[in-house]
Amino acid sequence: MSKKRALESFFTPSSQKKARPNPSNEVKDLTTTEESPASNHPTYPFPVPHLPAHIQDALSEVPASEGREIDDQPDLDLLYFQPFIPPSIERELFEFLRRELFFYRVKYKIKRGGFETEINTPRYTTVFGVDETSFFSPSDSSILLDATTSKPIPSDLYTCQPRPLPQCLSHLLALTTAFTSSTYNFCLVNYYATGTDSISYHSDDERFLGPAPSIASFSLGARRDFLLKHKPVPPSHNTDKPLKLPLGSGDMVLMRGTTQANWLHSIPKRSGKGIGGEGGRINITFRKAMVRGGTENYYRYNVGEGGVWRWDGGVREMREWKKG
Repeated sequence: MSKKRALESFFTPSSQKKARPNPSNEVKDLTTTEESPASNHPTYPFPVPHLPAHIQDALSEVPASEGREIDDQPDLDLLYFQPFIPPSIERELFEFLRRELFFYRVKYKIKRGGFETEINTPRYTTVFGVDETSFFSPSDSSILLDATTSKPIPSDLYTCQPRPLPQCLSHLLALTTAFTSSTYNFCLVNYYATGTDSISYHSDDERFLGPAPSIASFSLGARRDFLLKHKPVPPSHNTDKPLKLPLGSGDMVLMRGTTQANWLHSIPKRSGKGIGGEGGRINITFRKAMVRGGTENYYRYNVGEGGVWRWDGGVREMREWKKG
């Protein structure tokens, strides 16, 4: 049985009507009403609506293309879908997530050479999930339970406030789990507002992710280059140019095996507004943290102590959100 066929029993479509392509590539500004189902949690600044029924139905057709293995270089193990999200709904999914999720513009301080430096994260971020040592109670998601005893954990066990994935992301998580044969407990979302928003070379090789982590990375919105290069080798051998993947809207890259231990990746700054005259890009990554240190790390660097930001459709930009 194919994985697409298997998903028919994994998810029950909320409607038999399939999504139709939008020839104009314009998305209606859907307004969330009080009757619309939504995810909520004490740690959410505001409720997050569920995915519209037609988007859920279209996602039952994933992956939209076969994954291409990229493993022709030392220590590299990628699976590249161009795209994973069906073209009929990738733009609307991008607009929905940008409009309905809450984000943060995180600031934090680090010490370099004995001096304290303030870092302003050059993108908007948000995060959901908790590590393997705990889980959210199925009957009350405001309660965290110990993964071993299934009893409530002490209220001060975490310095941060873990929160579950809203339905719009947990639905995509379930699909990702089904097609990557990996499990995940965290979702990080980055919003790159313009070409000046970026992330420098790094690897997701923290010990709390385990020795050979699988990280599924989705791209929605403007096309951006995804660069990879092998970690430093002797200068006489370091002559190769970075590997470049031109990530389009709906694409997904699965990084697995020894990739994080041996390779660095980045989204560099770029000029212009990207495809369709719209410069924004959303990156969604699913990953698995094994211990509490992973939870503390992800919330520190993706939530921090700053204010909440939300998309303002009237001015077409992120604005700081104030309750009431």
